[in-house]
Amino acid sequence: MNWQPITAELTLTDYVASMARAVFVSGINWKVIDAKWDGIREAFDNFDPLKVAAYTPADVDRLMTDARIIRNRKKIEAIVRNTGELINVDREFGGVEKYLASFDDNELLIKDLHKRFAFLGESVAHFFLFGVNFNYPAQEAWAKAHFGGEHPHGR
Repeated sequence: MNWQPITAELTLTDYVASMARAVFVSGINWKVIDAKWDGIREAFDNFDPLKVAAYTPADVDRLMTDARIIRNRKKIEAIVRNTGELINVDREFGGVEKYLASFDDNELLIKDLHKRFAFLGESVAHFFLFGVNFNYPAQEAWAKAHFGGEHPHGR
């Protein structure tokens, strides 16, 4: 697999990209997403948060015709919506990392991610957290319980 968690200091663009990857991988083999990732990144303006959050229904229609991406309208709309929400979280908490770290209980974090963001059920939320290198003991326990110890996307 080409993709590994981000280990440098993260920008809002990194969070948008990682969440978009998590949304796209939902219900799809990660190898398909890896193969299309460069095209997806280009199609979504390199995940520039202000550009993606400002996408209109016409932009969604344009993306629905772009063969470089997974053409699932609900996922594309979720990425646009989630980008706007990431901008809100960034402003409200003074950074996405501060938002993530504000939860004392990992289950509450997963529930809040699910509540705030589209297409972020439990597994996809864990995948997003893995992608932004937000590791905590509960994630390791989750991976062990669900996949025998190794995160499925870390192979």
